[in-house]
Amino acid sequence: MKILIIDDSGVMRRIHKNVLIERGIAEDDLIEAEDGQVALALATKFPIDLFLLDWNMPRLNGLEFVKAVRALVQYQRTPIIMITSEAARYSVLEAIQAGVTNYVVKPVQGEALYAKLGPYLGK
Repeated sequence: MKILIIDDSGVMRRIHKNVLIERGIAEDDLIEAEDGQVALALATKFPIDLFLLDWNMPRLNGLEFVKAVRALVQYQRTPIIMITSEAARYSVLEAIQAGVTNYVVKPVQGEALYAKLGPYLGK
């Protein structure tokens, strides 16, 4: 299972990676991108099974990425989990309408994050 972790913060990407590795996901199955533009390029090169994504990023933000990746036939049903500090109800609704599968508000602890990801990891 290939998971693309998209966040402009290297620290946040490392935290998400560590949570997944601690739960048995192989490090080779985790791909990182520092913004939506890089992530979109990676998604066209490699088949991705799950996206973990921040909203606030330079160049192509999370919401713009969701709209772009959902326009690609191969990713119309791929789970996208948005992990962001955007907690306002209208933000959540906007993300879900754009195609986000699930929404997690930062800060999120390892166990809580893994609980949200579990259904998409087959765990």
